Amino acid sequence: MLTLTILYGHPENPEAFETYYANTHLPIADKISGDLRREYTKFLSDPMGGQPAFYRKAEFWFESPEAMQTALGSPEGMAASADLGNFATGGVSFLVGMIG
Repeated sequence: MLTLTILYGHPENPEAFETYYANTHLPIADKISGDLRREYTKFLSDPMGGQPAFYRKAEFWFESPEAMQTALGSPEGMAASADLGNFATGGVSFLVGMIG
């Protein structure tokens, strides 16, 4: 099993980010199929109470690399990817990892 982790940098306008993320981007991303589980996280602080390194995280679990590639290569996956430039003004980092 593997995870796709998407880390969002701090946006220029957090309120605009949250509105777009909730009302536009998540409905697009929620159409992606083939994952086993997904979680969306908004970071509050780092362990010392300061600003966290990232603003938000989206994480998707897949059974295999092939399942991930199928999901991301689908029209829904490509639409979610193409939408990032519309709101992710703080940048986006992608990580793929094996569980276990």
